[in-house]
Amino acid sequence: DNYDYVIIDCTPSLGMLTINSLTAADEVIIPVQAQYLSAKGLEQLLTTVSKVKRQLNPNLKIGGILLTMVDSRTNYSKAVASQIRFNYSKHLTIYKTEIPYCVKASETTAVGKSVYTYDKRGKATDAYRNLTKEVLDGGKQRNKDRSEIIR
Repeated sequence: DNYDYVIIDCTPSLGMLTINSLTAADEVIIPVQAQYLSAKGLEQLLTTVSKVKRQLNPNLKIGGILLTMVDSRTNYSKAVASQIRFNYSKHLTIYKTEIPYCVKASETTAVGKSVYTYDKRGKATDAYRNLTKEVLDGGKQRNKDRSEIIR
C-alpha cells in the first residue's frame, strides 16, 4: 500500500529469478536492444511470458516493448528497430520512446549510480524520462497515433 509502482529489473535470462518476477508482476515491459540476436531472443521471452501467464499468473500483461541501445547513426540499428516495429506493433505496444546507445548510460553500472544521478542531462537520461511519462500516461498517445495510422 506504500507504493504505486515497484519495478523489478531482471537479468537478460530466462532463469528462475525472471520466472518468479513475472509471476509476481502485473505488467512486463520488454527491453530489446536494436540488435539482431536480441530481436531473435524476443520470441523466446514472449513464449516464456505466455507460459507464465497460462500456468502461474493469469493477470500478467505485456505493457510493451522498449527499444534500447538504439544507435540512430547506423542503418543496421535503424533497420532492426524498424523490423521489430513492423513485426510486433499489430499485436503489442511498441513504446514510441527509444533509449539511445550512450556510453554514459553504460558506465552507470560500473560506478553504481542511477543514470539520473550520473548523467543528469544526457540523451539516455532524457529518453528514460520520456519513457516514464509515456508509461504513466497509459499509452494514450500511442493509441491515438495508431488510430491515425489506420485511417
